[in-house]
Amino acid sequence: MRSEFLSFSPPLIGEEEIEEVVKALRSGWITTGPRVDRFQSEFRDFIGAEAALALNSCTGALHIALAVLGIGPGDRVVSTPMTFASTIHVIEHVGAQPVLVDVEPDTLNIDPERIEAAVRADPTIKAIMPVHLYGHPCEMDAILDIARRYKLAVIEDAAHALPASYRGRMIGAPAGGDVTNLVAFSFYANKNLATGEGGMLTGPQDLIDQARKWSLHGMSRDAHQRYAEEGSWFYEVELPGFKYNMPDVQAAIGIHQLAKLPAMQRRRKEIVDQYDEALAGLVGLERPVQRPHVEHACHVYPIRLNLERLTINRSRFIAELRERNIGSSVHFIPIHIHPYYRDKYGFKPDHFPIAYGAYQRLVSLPLSPKFTDGDVADVIEAVTDILEKNSR
Repeated sequence: MRSEFLSFSPPLIGEEEIEEVVKALRSGWITTGPRVDRFQSEFRDFIGAEAALALNSCTGALHIALAVLGIGPGDRVVSTPMTFASTIHVIEHVGAQPVLVDVEPDTLNIDPERIEAAVRADPTIKAIMPVHLYGHPCEMDAILDIARRYKLAVIEDAAHALPASYRGRMIGAPAGGDVTNLVAFSFYANKNLATGEGGMLTGPQDLIDQARKWSLHGMSRDAHQRYAEEGSWFYEVELPGFKYNMPDVQAAIGIHQLAKLPAMQRRRKEIVDQYDEALAGLVGLERPVQRPHVEHACHVYPIRLNLERLTINRSRFIAELRERNIGSSVHFIPIHIHPYYRDKYGFKPDHFPIAYGAYQRLVSLPLSPKFTDGDVADVIEAVTDILEKNSR
């Protein structure tokens, strides 16, 4: 057994990030400024997006996307119960109402057939908010087709999906056609690109230009445009905006995390391959899937326990991992069983049976490019030992 605890998903931070943060601190410019400009420009080019805006979180990016599109009271937005709460919170924040639909049994991504049924039945729906769960892209061709036919916007929650691709197109790059499409990314501490907190919004230039105003109090000029040598003190407030801008200290980390992302992604894929191979023969669990036309971001490795073959429940399985010094998590507690949404909308667990049934069996195994092969072997050994000792 391990002598030290293996955290679920620690970031891989190197000297380059540390040195860049120190340079930012010593520069005297630590809020939104030249490093943010560089980071969002390099991110835009990496993704192949038309434009990108660096923000303080993916939640902020999703909130601004709704505001830019004018979605508010009386409107509805289709999304999934299998996501983190912030995806749905932002719909509430603008005064709109979430319309949840169930997920696909294999990927646990939002089901396009259920999206279309909801849209067909409700003309107040203005947008679709798919979540690329675990880093596996949603079926975007079908979702974009629905949006095109019903004249809806699409706001993608890509918190897990950097650097994922769907049919050769990176998530965040232009989807083509005449669908209004914005994409929100997360740089939270455990994400594939980590800046501690942070996010990015990509999309058409005109919408990103509007989003930039929304991100900083609706002001016509940010601090760098006002206080740098070539700046002007004058500004106007053009929108009732938010405070979602990214500071240069965060961008300093992001610049080097982005440069390292391909190498970190290769390591993530190596770990996933090791898990897939080692866990393939265990009857006590189901491994995650990957459809052939996607490039998975390998953000989370969710197994589903075959509880009917085990003498322990999910909680005991997680506890036994911890007893072996292995961290884990669960992604996610479905939205409709959280008290706020359950009580407000009268949801019951079986309203979304696929999401709820999967949740009861889900365990996310540790995954980080920081892990050694020895760390990965420890996880595999712990999972195998627990299942073999507790099989029926």
